[in-house]
Amino acid sequence: MRKPMIDHHSALIYVMVLVSACDGDMTDDELQTIGENVRYLPIFRDFNGDQVMAATRECTAMLSDNDGLDTVLTIVEQAVPAKLRETAYAVACDIAAADAKASQEELRMLEMIRHRLGVDRLCAAAIERGARARHMRL
Repeated sequence: MRKPMIDHHSALIYVMVLVSACDGDMTDDELQTIGENVRYLPIFRDFNGDQVMAATRECTAMLSDNDGLDTVLTIVEQAVPAKLRETAYAVACDIAAADAKASQEELRMLEMIRHRLGVDRLCAAAIERGARARHMRL
């Protein structure tokens, strides 16, 4: 399968979809968090929010292939500039934190994304703690 070229916006959406879909259940809370990230984060200010569903469909279609996970991770790795690697990891953590408790599949996916994007362990821990704090509920 030919790997499509995508922009950084789509790559960030792909990262969020990876975490949401990895346990086989894209929950309403996760989808809502994807939408909120696209609406409110500064990196998406010049992005047409109507394209979120198209990027989500593209990513999920690729994930259904035999080597889909590796394909999507490679596409993301190529599309996310070094300056946005921590941002990509942060939006991934937001999706894992959107539900009350991250599943083992989500934690494993975060680890794969962190390694693929080269986010060091200390930065990752800080990003994870920030996501947890932002999504905390009583």
